[in-house]
Amino acid sequence: MDGREFYSSLIRLHILHHAVKEPIFGLGIIEELARHGYKLSAGTLYPMLHDMERKGYLSSVEERVGRQNRKLYRATDLGKVTLENAKEKVRKLFGELFEES
Repeated sequence: MDGREFYSSLIRLHILHHAVKEPIFGLGIIEELARHGYKLSAGTLYPMLHDMERKGYLSSVEERVGRQNRKLYRATDLGKVTLENAKEKVRKLFGELFEES
């Protein structure tokens, strides 16, 4: 097992984290995630973004950049609350995972 099933939720939290701070777009978040060791293709990321938008965690707008349109995603109020709740759970889990024995 390579752990991908566990990383999916971590990636979603990472996306929410950045979408709370500022608008994000596909290639930009792929590059950001790569800096943290996650190698995602557009074929993996975009369905994840669309799913998060469909579930109400993200909202998007199209912006013209040069000759192309770029879809920018922001965290919704639900996304912000979800991230805050998840941060507390991650904080507790982190404490257990790295607790000195």
